[in-house]
Amino acid sequence: MAAGTLSSRELVESCIARRDELDPVVNAMVIRCDERAREEAAAADDAHARGESQGPLHGLPVAIKDLQPTAGVRTTFGSPAFADNVPDTDTEIVARIRAAGGIVIGKTNIPERSIGANTVNPLFGATGNPFDPTRTCGGSSGGSGVALATQMAPLATGSDHGGSIRIPACYSGVAGHRATPGLVPHELRAVTQTFYSVQGPMARTVDDVALLLSVMAGRSPKDPMSIPIDAARFAQLDEVDASTLRVGVSEDLGGVLVSRSIRRTFRDRVNHISSLVRDVVEVPVDLRRAPDVDWKVRSDIFVAQYHREAETWGPDFNPNIRQSYQSALTTSMEDIARARRVQMELYQEFQSIFGDVDVLLCPGVSVSPFPWTERNPSEIDGAPVENYMAWLALSSSLTVVGHPVTAVPCGLDENSLPFGLQVVGPAFGDHRLLSNAAALEAAFATIPQTSRPEPDGAWLRTQQPNCQAAKF
Repeated sequence: MAAGTLSSRELVESCIARRDELDPVVNAMVIRCDERAREEAAAADDAHARGESQGPLHGLPVAIKDLQPTAGVRTTFGSPAFADNVPDTDTEIVARIRAAGGIVIGKTNIPERSIGANTVNPLFGATGNPFDPTRTCGGSSGGSGVALATQMAPLATGSDHGGSIRIPACYSGVAGHRATPGLVPHELRAVTQTFYSVQGPMARTVDDVALLLSVMAGRSPKDPMSIPIDAARFAQLDEVDASTLRVGVSEDLGGVLVSRSIRRTFRDRVNHISSLVRDVVEVPVDLRRAPDVDWKVRSDIFVAQYHREAETWGPDFNPNIRQSYQSALTTSMEDIARARRVQMELYQEFQSIFGDVDVLLCPGVSVSPFPWTERNPSEIDGAPVENYMAWLALSSSLTVVGHPVTAVPCGLDENSLPFGLQVVGPAFGDHRLLSNAAALEAAFATIPQTSRPEPDGAWLRTQQPNCQAAKF
């Protein structure tokens, strides 16, 4: 675009055409703003012709998760109660994206109120996996992941509670970054200090993830947890040679629930990766206590978020939220306090591993994508899944310790569906982590088994639409 060989108009029209072509099958971009996007693209091209720059995202289309308010564009939170909600103002990160020249191309699908790792809601239905639309794309930023994978947008926003950026990135074969809490402001959080409710960038490559982060990150007076940082430096990552990296690996973070199939795929990828890096070592990480901590620490967050409206919920309201809220009301303050004490211990133990390795690699999700008609797996290799968070322990346990994580695609699993890795770094080391992740991504591209998979658009066009009216 800077060279003048591609215009913003052309890119926006390409994204709209791709959406019109494939979205009837996958149902990722549920709210559209074509005419406004076209007008803003024309303005971006005119500014470019005058030699003016609107910012680092000049003329780039960005898909916005339907959890994040957008001025003049519907924001439904995936809920019938907000079906006609049109905000007057942009949320902080959307305002920053637009101020940097980004163009809102549309809104992406989520579970109702963004709680759940399977993107299905009663307003818009399900979003299908771009490699098999009958299967889940993960969640809660599922629509963003699919929109990126199918080239409906080059950049997209997400948010992450217990894996909501990382899971859909891994399931759709794209990249995403869960930043150190506080790096990206979130003025709509219900509590002041927490590792939860983190907003962040998604894209097809780590470099593009970092570019979007360079706009989203930074101090905001509206969020007491946000930290002052030179966000612009994320637009330029360090050049890292993957062959110099000391890589720690763990297939289950010390013993959380992971299927045998995913374990086999992870070991296969580690064998390939060992030839690309300096060292691969098993790291004695132990986050077995983290899933229980996660369930208890979430309790006061859910009450803070929903206590003003809980009595208005109808019988069809998201059962994930209802289950968490009811559990929170029966969890004692002592149990929550004990969990927070363990959380601090786990954070300090986990931080210490980065004295020996540059990054830690683990699988992104414990199971291969399952049919989206199932809210979540009921069992994994015969072991029962106790609640909707139990199968997400690989990602939620890393939320508990609050470290930054970059999701990077790494080939296909045994079911020929996308397989992704979580690349974890030390707290507040986001720039170095992204630089290391970009180096690994480039190295992965040299081997067919580890390179980023891409969906077959021609095949997708032949599939029958079956997502829009989906309900559990």
